[in-house]
Amino acid sequence: MISNLTAMVYFCVSEEATGFGPIFEEEPLDTVYAEDSPEAKISMNCRVRANPPATIKWWHNNWEIKLMEQPDEHYSLVGGNLVITNPDKGKHAGKYVCVAKNIYGTVISKEAIVKFGFLDQFPTDEREAVYIKEGQGAVLLCTPPTRYPTDVMYRWIYNDFPNFIIPDQRRFVSQTTGNLYIAKVEVSDIGNYSCFVSSPSIGKSVFSTPIPLVPQIERAPEWAEHINDTEKDVGSELTLSCTAVGKPLPWIRWLKDGYSYGKGELKFSSLTFEDSGMYQCVAENNWGTIYANAELRVVSCAPTFIYNPVKRTLLGAKNGRVVIECKPRAAPKPRFIWKRGSQLLTNSSRMFIWDDGSLEILNVTKNDEGSYTCYAENDRGKDNSTGILSITEATEIIDGPSDVEVSVGGSAVLPCSASYDSSLDITFIWSVDSYVINFATDFKHYEKRMNQVNRGDLLIKDIQITHAGQYICTAQTIVDNATASLCLLVPGRPGPPGWVRVEEVRDTSVKLVWNLGSDHGSPLIQHVIQTRDFYALDPEDWKTAVTSPVFLDGKTETAEVTDLYPWMEYEFRAYAINELGAGESSLHSLKIKTWDAIPAMSPTDVHGYVGVNGELIVTWTPMKPQYFFGKKFGYVVMFKTYEEKEWHWSTVADPEARRFVYRDRLIPNTEIEVKVKGYNSKGEGPFSLTTVLFSSDSAVLPYHSPLASSSTSIRRPSPHLDLPPLLTQIRYWRKYDDNEASASRVLVSSSVNKTRLENMRPDSHYLIEVRAYNGAGLGPPSEHCEMFTRRAPPNRRLRVYKYVSYDRKWLYIYWDHIYNYWNESYVEGYKVGV
Repeated sequence: MISNLTAMVYFCVSEEATGFGPIFEEEPLDTVYAEDSPEAKISMNCRVRANPPATIKWWHNNWEIKLMEQPDEHYSLVGGNLVITNPDKGKHAGKYVCVAKNIYGTVISKEAIVKFGFLDQFPTDEREAVYIKEGQGAVLLCTPPTRYPTDVMYRWIYNDFPNFIIPDQRRFVSQTTGNLYIAKVEVSDIGNYSCFVSSPSIGKSVFSTPIPLVPQIERAPEWAEHINDTEKDVGSELTLSCTAVGKPLPWIRWLKDGYSYGKGELKFSSLTFEDSGMYQCVAENNWGTIYANAELRVVSCAPTFIYNPVKRTLLGAKNGRVVIECKPRAAPKPRFIWKRGSQLLTNSSRMFIWDDGSLEILNVTKNDEGSYTCYAENDRGKDNSTGILSITEATEIIDGPSDVEVSVGGSAVLPCSASYDSSLDITFIWSVDSYVINFATDFKHYEKRMNQVNRGDLLIKDIQITHAGQYICTAQTIVDNATASLCLLVPGRPGPPGWVRVEEVRDTSVKLVWNLGSDHGSPLIQHVIQTRDFYALDPEDWKTAVTSPVFLDGKTETAEVTDLYPWMEYEFRAYAINELGAGESSLHSLKIKTWDAIPAMSPTDVHGYVGVNGELIVTWTPMKPQYFFGKKFGYVVMFKTYEEKEWHWSTVADPEARRFVYRDRLIPNTEIEVKVKGYNSKGEGPFSLTTVLFSSDSAVLPYHSPLASSSTSIRRPSPHLDLPPLLTQIRYWRKYDDNEASASRVLVSSSVNKTRLENMRPDSHYLIEVRAYNGAGLGPPSEHCEMFTRRAPPNRRLRVYKYVSYDRKWLYIYWDHIYNYWNESYVEGYKVGV
């Protein structure tokens, strides 16, 4: 494994050549041509060193291609390379060999096979939904289309492109069949799945129509409500019911003393002694059966106050309300009579006898004091019970709190004192927004001051915005209570706006709506909208959005967010501003994707040069993905000589491409104009600035080839090469995965002696070649230098948790382990930065 690749280039001066036979420097390689490729060409390379120069001929399926005697519209020879224009599978598939000959002899290259690759589209028929029980395994069939070569890569899209499923311990994608396997299906797995097939040989991908996955949640019954032991009076009504949940919904049946006794609810209109017994409610479905047991007792007895007599001592507050309960044990329900002393009491405007026998007296006074007796009678007998009523002074708030406004960090004392009957004890209870303050746990901010017996003032310390609200003081005795309330205002920064949502989506704008947040005592002045797109580097990488109107005042609840990228995934959030500053941001909206549009940007750094064989090579800096503005993005390359009026053009379908090669030989000493633009499924964007270059009128090539060597290894796929102080070209390509003709190239000026090789793929075996270069072309290549790049680093983000000590002097963090996938580097450790 090599790390920090350096290549030293040496020059060797050969002695006077005396002539030699052909020696292959480059032989043709097996090629797979995509039948629907936008570049309708195949180039078979053959480079020979010989003295005198060798004659190059090509053979196809053991038949010589006689270009001189029989010109062909498809075949052409560029240098020693065979170029096949508009290839046809029936004519041009097969074996090719390059034959080189001079006076010293003939050599034949190794065979190179040309095959025609294709990847058909998936059928457009709608896929059937897959229904699976929760917890069971599921298999989603890919059924890939016909293809050649058959070695393809399978991935699955979840709901929307490009949301690919990442295989884990529960989900697995077979690279043999393409099927998706899910172990123990969960409710969260519900959604639409599409099989995505990529052919690296021909650079094409297709995906299927969605397959809906619908987990069926089934489970055994569980009680939501069940029966309990019950005792009821003879002749009364009763309904027995129980409720169970489960999938499928359980059905209910009843047993009494072990025998079937009906279904659903049990209703008794008039209970008899025969209804007594043991009842069982049974809930069952396909996954199980559960039982609930209860005893029903039907009783009959004369009224008795032995278990629940009328309270002996009764208290009531002056001008208040008194309820004297009368609840004897009796079956059936008795009739009730009340007497005050010997005086029979009846319903009036101040007195009322309830159905359960309780006596209610309103606006009580001292005159209502005395003994009260409840009489209960049924067909089994009768009984009575007596209590003594005393009237006390009413409790009243005499110094209540009033509304107050306090700044953040300040303190406030809320007064509360009351008058009450001296024979009773009093206590003060404080609550805020219906929450009763617990002074034992909330001591940091709340303290109750009781400097006098009848006072219960509340001290609030280090007031924060969260302490604002309605405070209620309750003065309470065992007889009655009195309350007083106030509003505590704490001016502060605004609270977060609520429910930020997108209502309309366009290509460069959306309509955003939200609910106003709390102003915290200071009127809202402005709202600010923020966005986060798909390529945000950090979860907190939010940017201030451009809106219409530009200024959003404090009352605004809707705005149009403009200047968005088309075909981009966005989230939105908002925050408010008042005189005290900017408030907390809202929760982010659901993700949306803007519509696609025609590209508005053009590639930059467009350059070009003419190669050693007279081919035109155009290079540019690829556009960033956020400027693709739609699917099926690529480049249009246009060029022409100065004298020509019509432009030649070609398309490059790879959005990451940075070069284009036009292999037809150009006329020497010619001015050439080139320009590039992007395109997508919606249309073509603007052209770049036109670049002018010249083809050479001579071929003064450097005679000696540099010598590249490496001694150390690469940590990341961006090595350096040390070169001699000459104008030099470096070519590099993957030994087993790339065609040498499509190798990446780097040109280095004569003022530097090393360069950095970019865009190398991880976990790959590379060949590197160095050549001297001048305006006429390239010299002979160096020996190939081999190197390996490491696998990519783990791609998953760590989930980190933290705990801050009470005194904030130390921080404890911990995280969930992550594991590398098969195509990622091994996790050697974790680095914590402060």
